[in-house]
Amino acid sequence: MSEVDVFRDLDEAEMTAIANAAPIRTYAAGELLYTPQEPCQVLFILKHGRVRIFRISSKGRALTCAILTPGTVFGEMLLLGQRMYDDFAEALDDVTVCVMHRTDVDRLLLSDARIATRIAEILGRRLADLEQRLSDSVFKSIRQRVATTLLTLTAGPAIGPPAADAPERQLAVTHDQLAALVGTARESVTKVLDHFADLGVIRLERGHITLLDPDRLRDEAG
Repeated sequence: MSEVDVFRDLDEAEMTAIANAAPIRTYAAGELLYTPQEPCQVLFILKHGRVRIFRISSKGRALTCAILTPGTVFGEMLLLGQRMYDDFAEALDDVTVCVMHRTDVDRLLLSDARIATRIAEILGRRLADLEQRLSDSVFKSIRQRVATTLLTLTAGPAIGPPAADAPERQLAVTHDQLAALVGTARESVTKVLDHFADLGVIRLERGHITLLDPDRLRDEAG
């Protein structure tokens, strides 16, 4: 639990109390942590892996609201002023979370001004990210959105460190997964990825994409 930034200055007794109230759960890549049909009544503290928060329209189109990386919280946000009952949460990698029920959230987290302030900061950043995603979906081309999503994913864990003499970063993501994150068809994503590969910006491998030129990718993202 000490790896989570919101708990960074808690003493040993405080950390022990939170750890006892938040047992660890694991989810495999592709597994859903919660759905609108099975809304969660808990707060998740993300320790390892990445989680995608998304919604699905009546026509079946998915909108990615957030890509969460370790150190954040998500789940039952009604207590914190956010309604998340329409959301799905999907593990993008093998994920490890700590799970805390709402009574313990009140007792151990929201009652502590330090933790409550940091959670508010996290939610504020997430709202800003959502506004940017909505703006991108309207104003950016598919190519720009693919580039933006690849850059966003680099904030998550890489598979092994990059070589000392190169800025390479390998992402464990398939074309189908990337299409879901971008909110477009797989065929459109494949065309864009092939174009980026031809430019030498990325290298495509089965189940993986390696970023070779992040600066050029930022230019492509607009």
